[in-house]
Amino acid sequence: QVNLGESGGGLVQPGGSLRLSCAASGSFFSIGTMAWYRQAPGKERELVASITSSGTTTYIDSMKGRLTISRDDDAKNTVSLQMASLRPEDTAVYYCNADVVRYSGRLQNYWGQGTQVTVSS
Repeated sequence: QVNLGESGGGLVQPGGSLRLSCAASGSFFSIGTMAWYRQAPGKERELVASITSSGTTTYIDSMKGRLTISRDDDAKNTVSLQMASLRPEDTAVYYCNADVVRYSGRLQNYWGQGTQVTVSS
């Protein structure tokens, strides 16, 4: 089994910053693309940022310039999301996602349980 453990959510004032982290644990051969999604109440889940195993990144247009996604260079099984200049509309549950290659060679996709980010004064 593979587990994605998230941390770093919380309450922040508008204009503030937060750093989310996600660590993959369990039995697997390698980790491919890692990503962060978010889901606000009444809205669909959307991709916020992603990073491939080679370091190529993508960001949601509404948060470009305010996000930095990175991977742990040693283990490459940890992904972090630095968020700056947060706005109330960034309030959502943020989910970690990862493509995992098992020792069997099978590629599987996993989700974390989510961490709440609330931007409010």
